[in-house]
Amino acid sequence: MRKELVRASRFLSLVLRHDPAVVGIELDSSGWVDVEVLLRALAAHRSPITREQLDEIVATNDKRRFEMSADAQRIRAAQGHSLRVDLGLSPRVPPERLFHGTAGRFLEAILREGLVPGQRVHVHLSHDLHAAKQVGARHGRPVVLDVRAGAMASAGHAFYLSGNGVWLTHTVPPSFLTIAQG
Repeated sequence: MRKELVRASRFLSLVLRHDPAVVGIELDSSGWVDVEVLLRALAAHRSPITREQLDEIVATNDKRRFEMSADAQRIRAAQGHSLRVDLGLSPRVPPERLFHGTAGRFLEAILREGLVPGQRVHVHLSHDLHAAKQVGARHGRPVVLDVRAGAMASAGHAFYLSGNGVWLTHTVPPSFLTIAQG
């Protein structure tokens, strides 16, 4: 993504994941908002972007945080919401192992309490060890946790796969966690 669009992308994350009211819009129950409504609201709140810039942000965001409706008239965040939205995801059988990246300073609490979504609706997990390490590095010295997702699913925990490939679940009890090697 072009450097000048990174700030706009971050602001879109705030609006579409956490606080649409910051620009005076409402998301529908599935997290969608009309693109034209969003663009007008951004302009009215001194954060204007063009439709072409929005399309570029959606297409070039390295984590594919946003998705357009099939007719490209609505937009939403693919996952990561702190707002209750129904992404329409069906439960899926996860791979045997998934990974979660975090900062080392959180490790003691996580091993004691498990992974909880905090301000978000779901815990985010990756199928890729390297990607999880990158996520953890955003908050300090990274630690990657190995999640026994297959065992969790067998024990009745639901998993969902977002449109951008992030695995979601409600919590991960500590008994399903170990520190990943490698």
